This record gives sequence, structure tokens and C-alpha cells, in this order.
Amino acid sequence: MKKYIKWLIVIVFACSSVWLTSSKAVQAATPVEKWGRLSVKGTNIVNKKGKKVQLKGVSTHGIAWFPQYVNKSCFKSFKKMGANTIRLAFYSDPNAGYSKDLYSKVEEGIQYATESGMYVIIDWHILSDGNPKTHQKQALQFFQHFAKKYGKQKNILYEICNEPNGNVTWEKHIRPYANKVIKQIRKYDKKNLIIVGTPNWSQDVDVVAAKPLKQKNIVYALHFYAATHTNGIRDKMKKAYKAGLPMLVTEFNITDASGNGSINKSSGTKWMKLLKKYKIGYVAWNVSNKNETSALLRSNCKKTGSFTKANLSKTGKWIVAWWKK
Repeated sequence: MKKYIKWLIVIVFACSSVWLTSSKAVQAATPVEKWGRLSVKGTNIVNKKGKKVQLKGVSTHGIAWFPQYVNKSCFKSFKKMGANTIRLAFYSDPNAGYSKDLYSKVEEGIQYATESGMYVIIDWHILSDGNPKTHQKQALQFFQHFAKKYGKQKNILYEICNEPNGNVTWEKHIRPYANKVIKQIRKYDKKNLIIVGTPNWSQDVDVVAAKPLKQKNIVYALHFYAATHTNGIRDKMKKAYKAGLPMLVTEFNITDASGNGSINKSSGTKWMKLLKKYKIGYVAWNVSNKNETSALLRSNCKKTGSFTKANLSKTGKWIVAWWKK
């Protein structure tokens, strides 16, 4: 009997060890742990083994206006639904919320994304200022600060100019700006991906494909709002991809370009199928309960974390459903 009990204890202990080991393995399987530091190979983003990967995630709204959603519970909620990436939108124009005091909020976001095992895009959110050269000095300070502090982490991506717009060209404005900012980042971070905005609200990727930058590990932003941007912009993306341009959709929704108004699921589906075909990642705008159709949360949702699908807006539910396809 004693011998039987002894063997029973051994078996139970062995099973417990196996369960604990497998449990830890499951817990350890975060996106960053699975893929490691990302890089560019040809026209695609690849993982540490050189295999193509597709980033899928959500963008905050301007953190000056909706800072409450920069928290670990919020990020983990979207991770549980299928996201692997968080984008932190830091507006570059003082009239739109820029302040050095908000550096700390970006740092909080990086910390929470890192603790959740997610990739994080540090977004210099040019919008109303249009020309990236307008606040170039501040941009250089901004990216020096974050590259110096976080450049050794494997989950960092830098988006250096969200949506250049207005009377702005690739050759005269965006390209020289990008060269200076990339040089600044590379002083401290030699490897992580840098995302460069493209002309006309980050839509004219075909223009950039004709004369891309020479630096390594650079991808180019493509933005679309499916109810406004249909076959014309999709054709630009196809042309750029076939020309060898690596792209990442760092902002999109299925609404019109205003971020409000009509929803076009049919156009959205065409976009999603094309992105899946080319293995191009996409990040949805925006995590907030703002009363507009591009908000991923219902306008009556008062929670700032621990979200479930019931808390999502119509667009939020549609986008999250694609993460599993």
C-alpha cells in the first residue's frame, strides 16, 4: 500500500509539473515573444525568423483629449480580442494638443503595451499642421527622447509623420524631413521599424514607390477610410506593392474620411481581403467613446478598460471580427 501511495505521489507530481510547464508556455506566448523584433524583407514586415507577419491593432485618439484609455486594462482587452499592436497618437501641433508634458503619457502607453507583450507605434501625429517641416525641431526632440529611452526594446515602431497634407510633396518636404528624423532615431536605435508618412494624407504610396528612401527597415504609411477611399486608393496600393514598397496601414476605418458619417462594409471587405492577400498590417482608428462612427467603443460606454465585444460600436465589432479571419 505504501509503495502504491508513493508511486501515486510521483505520478501526481509529474502531471502537475507538466501542467505548470504548459501553463507557463501558454502565458508566455505574447505577440512580441512569438515574433521578436520586426524587420523588413522585400515588401513585407517579417518576424525574427524572417517569416511574414501581419500587425493588427488599434490606435488611441489624441492622447491630449482621451488620456483615460491609455491604460493596461484597455490594451489587454483588445489583445484578448485579437490585437497585437497599440498605436499612441501624439499630436504634433500645439493647437491640436501638443505638449511636452504629454511625453509621460506616451511613456505610460509604452509601458502598458510592453507589459501586455504587444507592439507599440509611437505616432508623431501630423494633421492640421500639414507640412512635417513645420514642427521639425520638436519632432527631432521627440524621437531623440523616445529612441534613446526605448530603442533597445524589441516592440517599438516609430511613425514619424502621420498624414502630410496640403501643398506638400514627397521630394521637397517629406523626404528631406524623413532623412533627418531617421538619422536622429538611428543614433540610438539601429534596428526597430520606422514608418514614414506619404503625400496626400498618407494615400499616395505610388508616388513614393517611384523613389523610396535608401535606409533599412523603413515602411510607408497608407491610410484609408473605406466609405471614401475605394478602388482609386486600392489601385495605388497595388501599384506600390508590385513596385516593391513595404507598407503598413497605420490608420483606417470603414467610415468616410471625416471619421464620422456613413459606413461602407462592402468597401471595407475589399480592403481587408487585399491586405490579407499582401500580408499588410492594419491599425484601426480610434479607441474612444466619442460620438462618431469611427470610435471603436459605444458612445454610452463609460468604462475605460476590461472591454468586451458588447462595449464595442458597430465599426468596432466589424473590425474585431476581421482579426480572427
